[in-house]
Amino acid sequence: MRGFLGLLLVFAVGVWTQKLPTRDEELFQIQIRDKSLFHDSSVIPDGAEINGYLFRDTPKRYYFVVEEDNTPLSVTVTPCDAPLEWKLSLQELPEESSGEGSGEPEALEQQKQQIIKEEGTELLSYKGNDVESYMSASSPSGLYQLELISTEKDTHFKVYATTTPESDQPYPELPYDPRVDVTSLGRTTVTLAWKPSPTSSLMKQPIEYCVVINKEHNFKSLCAVEAKINADDAFMMAPKPGLDFSPFDFSHFGFPSENDSGKERPLMSKSTATKSRPYAGKQKVDLQKVCIGNKNIFTVSDLKPDMQYYFDIFAVNTFTNMSTAYVGTFAKTKEEAKQKTIELKDGKVTDVFIKRKGSKFLRFAPVSSHQKVMFYVHSCLDAIQIQVRRDGKLLLSQNLEGVRQFQLRGKPKAKYLIRLRGSRKGASMLKILATTRPNKQPFPSLPEDTRIKAFDKLRTCTSATVAWLGTQERNKFCIYKKEVDENYNEEQRKREQNQCMGPDTRKKFEKVLCKYFHSQNLQKAVTTETIKGLEPGRSYLLDVYVVGHGGHSVKYQSKLVKTRKFC
Repeated sequence: MRGFLGLLLVFAVGVWTQKLPTRDEELFQIQIRDKSLFHDSSVIPDGAEINGYLFRDTPKRYYFVVEEDNTPLSVTVTPCDAPLEWKLSLQELPEESSGEGSGEPEALEQQKQQIIKEEGTELLSYKGNDVESYMSASSPSGLYQLELISTEKDTHFKVYATTTPESDQPYPELPYDPRVDVTSLGRTTVTLAWKPSPTSSLMKQPIEYCVVINKEHNFKSLCAVEAKINADDAFMMAPKPGLDFSPFDFSHFGFPSENDSGKERPLMSKSTATKSRPYAGKQKVDLQKVCIGNKNIFTVSDLKPDMQYYFDIFAVNTFTNMSTAYVGTFAKTKEEAKQKTIELKDGKVTDVFIKRKGSKFLRFAPVSSHQKVMFYVHSCLDAIQIQVRRDGKLLLSQNLEGVRQFQLRGKPKAKYLIRLRGSRKGASMLKILATTRPNKQPFPSLPEDTRIKAFDKLRTCTSATVAWLGTQERNKFCIYKKEVDENYNEEQRKREQNQCMGPDTRKKFEKVLCKYFHSQNLQKAVTTETIKGLEPGRSYLLDVYVVGHGGHSVKYQSKLVKTRKFC
């Protein structure tokens, strides 16, 4: 019989009725379901990875037997959510003939105590949270003991052992350069690249890669990642009897074991067990794991600017479900482009463009002492929000559209910071002027209603009559017409509603006329005009511009009219 590896707690001592797990797969599956095999024991079958659970400061031991000398041996321990201390040692097997002289077998309890008391030869000891392995091409026969303890907290771990490491190779192999490279870095994206695992390219094993992103640190194993993701779950993840711990190992449930005689340990219900580990209710785990198949380049998106992130890549053998970690990396996303503050000059109009949902900052610092300051704002498209602070103190905050003006109390050597926030619907355009010497306002005054009214009864095949409101201030009004298609719709009209586009942007043949008018009585501040020379059955877009004293104009809301087809 060829060398094999079997883990056991007490029955490895040559007990005449005990059989160890073998590499016969059919027999192995039967044995693994045989609960009597695992009674009061911890056994790792040859070539199988097991999941284990440790309570803090409570050591756990695994025993296994190598029956033949010169047997290859490999043992791998994977800590999950806490560092481990573990030690692998070799002990001599007790003589099987120890009970033959008297005609009676040696008592089981005496054999058990004999194994526990013998320290054996230490082969490897380790402390930390790295995935660590013991490997030997030629191991002597004997009883091997693996002892693990966690001094920080209750924790999960994995153990894998095999006597055929050359043929098993369940863990994906790393390339000669196992580093993860950052090939592209932006404000919200990071592109990663790594060399493929030889397990996929040479051995043709099914490999997929999992990418892990977080803001705290790199991870040594996928087990550690999953432990972090599940950190808010119940205090344990349903350990499997015989693999994680024996259901008869009462020390795990609060009952005193032989080694704990004299110590009191209360029975732990689920509620009290939850309190035995640091737990403060549900917490958001700021960690993302995504498996991407066999690609070895990946772009992480939706990151925050000017933020450091840690990136880990894990190669997973989808056949064995076992993984290997590449050497992780970290990177800091680029800063948002620093927004320049626009300086306003006293008495000068400044044009401002704001992206959708964006904002702009302006600064006004009068050079002389002043008792008041005036802000004139003309929002060309949708409504915007304006905030004005004087030396950090908020003086004004409101939404506005059209033409508005604000007078604020001045202060010697005061500086004003203006924040303009754009619309959620689309980009915003506006004109703004700040001054400490207000005389004539730069923008023409507007009525509350800037619509153009068309009189349907006065509509003919060649003309259309319209009216609009004025103000008490004498202004110049210019009306323009433009023929449009029959399918001209409301969306197209909205795109042409930029009130800051003045008459100078129109073609000369589109101009109908310009005229001045005003009325001290606002009830009579109405003017009408008949546009002639139109074609029958055609659609026209009419625009009225009011031009102020400084030459700045404001456009009324456009009006779509259609001449009669038959008269």
